[in-house]
Amino acid sequence: MNNSAAPASAAHEFAVRDFYLGRQPILDANNALFAYELLFRSSSVGGASFVSGLAATAAVIAHAGQLGLDRAIGDALAFLNVDADVLMSDIFAFLPREKVVLELVESVEASDAVLERMGELKGHGFRFALNGVAAITANVERLLPLIDFVKFDMLQVMQVSTAAVVARCRRENKQLMAEKVETRAQYERVRDFGFDYFQGYYFAKPTVIAGRKLTPSQLAVMELMKLVTSDAENIEIERAVKRDVTLAINLLRLVNTPAVGLRHKIDSVSQALIVLGRRQLERWLQILLYADPQQRSHSASPLLMLATTRGKLLELLAKRLRPAQRNVADIAFTVGIMSLMDALFGMKMEVILEQIPVIDEVKDALLSRSGFFGELLKLAEAIEQMDGDDLVVPALKELAISSDELVEFEVAAFSWSDSVAKYAV
Repeated sequence: MNNSAAPASAAHEFAVRDFYLGRQPILDANNALFAYELLFRSSSVGGASFVSGLAATAAVIAHAGQLGLDRAIGDALAFLNVDADVLMSDIFAFLPREKVVLELVESVEASDAVLERMGELKGHGFRFALNGVAAITANVERLLPLIDFVKFDMLQVMQVSTAAVVARCRRENKQLMAEKVETRAQYERVRDFGFDYFQGYYFAKPTVIAGRKLTPSQLAVMELMKLVTSDAENIEIERAVKRDVTLAINLLRLVNTPAVGLRHKIDSVSQALIVLGRRQLERWLQILLYADPQQRSHSASPLLMLATTRGKLLELLAKRLRPAQRNVADIAFTVGIMSLMDALFGMKMEVILEQIPVIDEVKDALLSRSGFFGELLKLAEAIEQMDGDDLVVPALKELAISSDELVEFEVAAFSWSDSVAKYAV
């Protein structure tokens, strides 16, 4: 492989502690998680104004061993943005090539050297995506034989001129991806247009459905949550769980995940109540709502992945910011995981909060993003967006959290969520 010293110089140009990590899900036509695009953002004032091109990506890939790529993406693929300089460097040598797709930005020119390098990396098992294809130019024509995925902006897809490009890519068996898919209607439009993969948070946008009712298993979990948060006796909670065999089995499976961190297996609901306590049990019931057995598929729900990531990230942030305050981490987790229940149930958040009793601080955070927990939730939501830098940088400053702390919390949350999801399907 090329022995260029580019990664070292890129790392010098961009201090590793000056970034935070963005992670955008890419789903298949069945709404199952396929990959994440990893986005490395500058947390210095002014956002992503790097010294040269994608120096940030180069620096972070160079430290991928330290970052722990597997912890950030779990079993999914990782799409990483690369320009010509990064492409010609040797920073890919230790990346798990079967899990990485190198996404060429629009500025990459198909020179003989670039094509040769792409062929070499392809021979080593890497795959390529091409971003921002608006027309089959001479440059695209040269790159296309080495490309596996062709990515279109959602706005581009709807232009008449794109139809010819899509048809050409289909003829050459390229996988078609649409990015910035933010609504269910957009997803359905590009899916019907023949696209294979969809990037964006359309699945997390609530679509309120009139007369929508909870499934029997969700109702059972909700009733149990009310008992757990009330003054009901343990024996009463036990009886409620035992009335629903599926609920008991699913709950015991979840509380025995490595994510709980227990040394001994929990064999009964009564044991779970004693060992975990009510606050922890409530947490696992909240997670169980997203893992409805009636909607179970071969892979984890992206909504479950996002909700558990948000919950854990908020918990870690709250614990760091208010270490002496009792129950602050549990309240933060509840805010994070409940923040997507309107998307899960297809109901307005106000209606959901009439059925699940919560304290005022949680209600304020969920309905108006206000208060301490509302600020944390706004930060988590901004991190998820591809263009959320303007919100993230001031929030970090306001909360007095360094970007290297944030990355540490993010990766811990990604890893924990992945561990939970494996047991929830």
